[in-house]
Amino acid sequence: MTRHVVVRSTRRLPGDVLAGLAEAGAATAHEADGRRGAIGPDLRPIWPGARIAGSAVTVSCHPGDNLMIHAAVEQVRPGDVLVVTTTSPSTDGMLGDLLATSLRAHGAIGVVLDAGVRDVAELREMGFPVWSRAVSTQGTVKASPGSVNVPVVLGGAIVRPGDAVVADDDGVVVIPFDRAAAVLEASRKRIDAETAKRERLAAGELGLDIYRLRPLLESLGVTYVDDGPA
Repeated sequence: MTRHVVVRSTRRLPGDVLAGLAEAGAATAHEADGRRGAIGPDLRPIWPGARIAGSAVTVSCHPGDNLMIHAAVEQVRPGDVLVVTTTSPSTDGMLGDLLATSLRAHGAIGVVLDAGVRDVAELREMGFPVWSRAVSTQGTVKASPGSVNVPVVLGGAIVRPGDAVVADDDGVVVIPFDRAAAVLEASRKRIDAETAKRERLAAGELGLDIYRLRPLLESLGVTYVDDGPA
């Protein structure tokens, strides 16, 4: 028989690291971590403008069954992001406004759900961020065992309890617990560099010159020709 567990994990990242990653955003954090950890384009925010970073509380559920999400609520601490996966593909509406209300009461700042969500209007009115694979009216049951706070696979990336989850309009990025502080430092350096480049671009300077791309074009055999008189 498969062993199903609820792990009482205390693995959490410092609040200042998470706040900094949220400010940097998913795309910057992804680049700063060597272009790793991106979940992919299939999981999208259900309403625009949300931007969060929190420690992952992971959930492995049977498809079409949200029993283990209810079990996971007890393990949530302030600042956490619930990361929900299913053991086979599912688009059923596994989370709605009632579960979101419970999660928020225990401190969750959002959910990343590799399945479906419903009650979108209510979640938007609550201001509770969710990134999901689908929006679906299809309900679920509460009947099958699963696990909480175990490693899961989300969009091809391994997510472990306590890892940083950064999510915004660009998507979702997962940063391993041990790299989070270093990725924040690299993100800040990247933001500073981009600020300087933005000013140069706004002044009319070309990316061809800022990034020194002309020699690359030449090495690739790209030539310039005039089209002659009209």
